[in-house]
Amino acid sequence: MLRLVALVEQWKGIQEQLPDGWTEVRLRLTVDFTLHAERAAGLLGPANPGRRGKAISFRAAHRGDGSSPELVRRLVARLDRERISGRLQIVSVQEAVAEPEALRGRGPLAVQWEAQLTALPDDWSDLWAEVELASSDHLERGALLLAPVNPARFGDKPGFRFRVARQYGYGASPQMTKRCFERLDAESIAGSVRILHALSDTRPVGTQGPVWYVGGRVV
Repeated sequence: MLRLVALVEQWKGIQEQLPDGWTEVRLRLTVDFTLHAERAAGLLGPANPGRRGKAISFRAAHRGDGSSPELVRRLVARLDRERISGRLQIVSVQEAVAEPEALRGRGPLAVQWEAQLTALPDDWSDLWAEVELASSDHLERGALLLAPVNPARFGDKPGFRFRVARQYGYGASPQMTKRCFERLDAESIAGSVRILHALSDTRPVGTQGPVWYVGGRVV
């Protein structure tokens, strides 16, 4: 008879499989018994899980928003203590997008944007990106010139975040995004461009595309 593997051990094994640059992993716990599903979802409450039958979905984030790996370990340990068994699996993994060192925070914004796109996989479909301006004096004018990408302020930094969709869904096109950066360049508004998250080959059905949760809200 095979020994049941504790969920804490399964989580440890998953972490060992993750790439060095991972930022977020989406997980699915399928409990062995339906009668345990509601209790398991309750114990995983701090991770904001979603439940469908015996399957419970939640995520862990290596940095930024989301449940930390240590929090996930503590949560699944609760399940182990209550003898709730199941299988913990990876649904998807997001990795940090490497920034071209030579262009990080330097050069025209449109050139930086093109360099960021070049570093992405060929099948990228959706982006969550930011532009940080060199001076807060340019915030008002920058917001006007970036209006087509629906820019949103974030934190205390003098900049904006926005979504980009390559073919369909919610977000500006990469071409429109480049034109907006060219407008900033034309008025000598300097700054740095960075892609925060990237998804590949998404295929939304009856939706406007993928959803990112940042600071507890949808972006």
